[in-house]
Amino acid sequence: MKTKRKFINVVPKSTLAKNRFINIMENFHAMVVEQETDTQYFVVSLNKKYCFWLNKRNDPHWGIEK
Repeated sequence: MKTKRKFINVVPKSTLAKNRFINIMENFHAMVVEQETDTQYFVVSLNKKYCFWLNKRNDPHWGIEK
């Protein structure tokens, strides 16, 4: 049985994140959640060129769109 993939939308906050968002992630907000802990998500961009751990609260580089 195939499990349903979870997606979240991210918004860049820092200069570093904005650069990654434009140049690597191709301006796509949606990310695939590959792993999840109580405090973090491990996300992969839709084009599979960028991945990172994202704090669920108060991440310095990324916001999560509700």
